[in-house]
Amino acid sequence: MRSPSYFEDFKIGVSEEFGEYTVTEEEILEFASKYDPQPFHLSEEAGKSMHFGGLCASGWHTCAIAMRMIVDHMPKTNKGALGSPGIDELRWTKPVFPGDCLRVKSTILDKKASKSRPNMGTIFMQNEVFNQNDELVMSNKPIVMVKKNTS
Repeated sequence: MRSPSYFEDFKIGVSEEFGEYTVTEEEILEFASKYDPQPFHLSEEAGKSMHFGGLCASGWHTCAIAMRMIVDHMPKTNKGALGSPGIDELRWTKPVFPGDCLRVKSTILDKKASKSRPNMGTIFMQNEVFNQNDELVMSNKPIVMVKKNTS
């Protein structure tokens, strides 16, 4: 099943699982050095000296990986996406380590047609990111603006 394109295509309660992304030590270090240079994202030893148990990815890195899997899953001719005003309830529930293979589960929670903009609506979702052991490592609830199909 491919992600819906237009507001009318989204069905409340439908879930999709997709993506496969293996995280590398090199990219953890690169991302952390540029955007989140905390010791446990830059050093195996620092991660071991804390509750993480080793080098782990920044939560923001995990968000970026999930976003890439989501975009890769969108229809190539997607003309309905209008962006997002934000996300709710972002949670990092387990560290992501080098070698972890991540995937996304996306569920449609609700949808509302816009009263002020009749050509669009808002989709309320829950995204969950799991590792290769089916452990939840991150979750969030994006709010997505989508065009209505006017054809």
